[in-house]
Amino acid sequence: MNYAIIGFGQIGQALAKTFARKGIDVSVATTRAPESFAADAAAIGPGIIPTTLAEAVKADVIFLATRFESHPEVAKALPTWEGKTIVDVTNTYGVSPEEMGGSSSSRVVAQAFTGARLVRGFNHLVAAVLEQDPAVQGGGRRVVFLASDDEGAAAEIGALAENLGFAPIQLGGLSEGGLLVQTRGKTWGQLIFKDLVRFA
Repeated sequence: MNYAIIGFGQIGQALAKTFARKGIDVSVATTRAPESFAADAAAIGPGIIPTTLAEAVKADVIFLATRFESHPEVAKALPTWEGKTIVDVTNTYGVSPEEMGGSSSSRVVAQAFTGARLVRGFNHLVAAVLEQDPAVQGGGRRVVFLASDDEGAAAEIGALAENLGFAPIQLGGLSEGGLLVQTRGKTWGQLIFKDLVRFA
């Protein structure tokens, strides 16, 4: 199983730090040449591999950490996303429900990435919290919420979240629990910014 992060802003870099902490290699890409962010990748760790978008989309699991408005451009990188798992980390604050046809943002993303299995996750924490060690003093682990219409994909990303040190909580489908971790217009979902810790 190999991994990529598309988008290398604050959230993309925070995700990369979670991989580096566990020594798990991950490719990182933007629509720019990899040389333009290679120094930032190297500063995080040797397993953070700057690459082109065309190379990054070859990964099995792809974290989409771009602006929501950029997802159609990324989706054009492959004619079909069959066999890929997309983790939707996009933020739709300020995008009106009308612009999304009344659908949830992750369903809109899923439609663009034809054939992919999509999981909404790792998006409810701000970058400064997400990049911290998820192991909390006293034996707790920071919670990440996951939502998907594909139970197999949700389980796969849940296992990855565990490997990265988090405590995943499954919220159900995109139109159910998924709405708790997305914005609608300028209204935040009820679980966004909730920094929770699970203790064994």
